[in-house]
Amino acid sequence: MVSASHVLDRVLVLEMVRVTEAAAIAASKWIGRGDNDAADAAAVEAMRHALNELPMDGTVVIGEGERDEAPMLYIGEKVGSAQGDGPAIDIALDPLEGTTLTANAGPNALAVLAIAEQGCLLNAPDVYMEKIAIGPGCPAGTISLAKSVTENVRALAAAKNVAPNEIVACVLDRPRHQAIIDELRALGCGIKLIPDGDVAGVIATTDPDTGIDIYLGTGGAPEGVLAAAALRCVGGQMEGRLLFRNDDERGRAHRWGIDDLDRIYSMEDMAKGDCIFAASGVTDGSLLSGVKRTKGGSITTESIVMRASTGTVRRVSTEYHKPL
Repeated sequence: MVSASHVLDRVLVLEMVRVTEAAAIAASKWIGRGDNDAADAAAVEAMRHALNELPMDGTVVIGEGERDEAPMLYIGEKVGSAQGDGPAIDIALDPLEGTTLTANAGPNALAVLAIAEQGCLLNAPDVYMEKIAIGPGCPAGTISLAKSVTENVRALAAAKNVAPNEIVACVLDRPRHQAIIDELRALGCGIKLIPDGDVAGVIATTDPDTGIDIYLGTGGAPEGVLAAAALRCVGGQMEGRLLFRNDDERGRAHRWGIDDLDRIYSMEDMAKGDCIFAASGVTDGSLLSGVKRTKGGSITTESIVMRASTGTVRRVSTEYHKPL
């Protein structure tokens, strides 16, 4: 069991839910409106405002990008109302994971964040990350990015005492994943292709009701750190490897102190110590229901919050009866 953090004790678990709720509600106004940027901007502004009301000395280590790319919630931004004298907290966040999903009223759009003590979350540049993840209950080292897709599926099948063709994989529906899909098809595996939202995809491996056994593929590094924090709380295995497409991205890595560009990061490398993960649904999905509005003006949200030190998972439904 991970030891509890006295630093995180001062930042109440439910306060993290209030932050993701604020972002989800703001983004929900743009569901189905076809405007990715407006939906994202609304979520970012709401999350930033909510974070700045908390009595902490927070630093965004995974955010909307670097300062020259993002006007707010950029990597390195300081948030919280107790700068210099409050608990030092590192924050990984994605105010709207699934901007296109929200714009098109698709499923599984979320507002997500994770917090940990200073230095406990991977300070990764905003680049791609190759990922592999499974849920709890398998021997350590069952999966690895050092193995092929076939080797990983066979090892997982053996750990679950099933045939390889009984394994179901979750993969982002992208042309870059065609080789992974072909290899899975050759094994007879089921494949759940998702349009966006790989944080929800990784977490789905922990829920038997989803039927998903393994997550494979390349997505954003910020989402990788967030997913690792969630898995730390509920159990599972995950590895990630940063991918760099050009010299500019390699230069970003060096600026953030990453010298081994081929390193495979374990789940604990990405999120160590005690950590808290929170998410609120924007649109309906497999993990959470989305924001609901009534004709009377009330708003209902559904959220999930997890903590590594206690292994607790809380589902929170909230009703707002005043206009937001």
